[in-house]
Amino acid sequence: MANELLLDTGAFIALVDRSEKLHADCVAVLERWTGSIVTTEAVLTETLYLVGPQWRAQKVCLEFLLRGAFQLVPSSQASLQRITVLMERYRNVPMDFADATLVVLAEELDTDLVFTLDRRGFSIYRLNQRKAFHLIP
Repeated sequence: MANELLLDTGAFIALVDRSEKLHADCVAVLERWTGSIVTTEAVLTETLYLVGPQWRAQKVCLEFLLRGAFQLVPSSQASLQRITVLMERYRNVPMDFADATLVVLAEELDTDLVFTLDRRGFSIYRLNQRKAFHLIP
């Protein structure tokens, strides 16, 4: 398994919003992590939407990426096809687009580590239909 950590929306929001209940836990994960942290454009979009319309909050999110704290990985045509398959398979969970992009990225990078507060979804999703995710924190 690779040493990449996938960053999901909830953890991203908790990192930038000090009022979030798990802010300190998420900051501690970030401070201890020595490998790369990757996310998708869908997670970035969802995060920017959920932190609200205030530029200050959105700027903090963007600055994490611009500083190189996280790597943004775009979706390819092949990954979009796989995303479609996954969203169909997990339609009863349901799996949203951002989660699907992370599952596909995990498969592409051969990592099972996800930095998420979405324990419900990521405890159900499987890599290549078999392997469970390791949820952090």
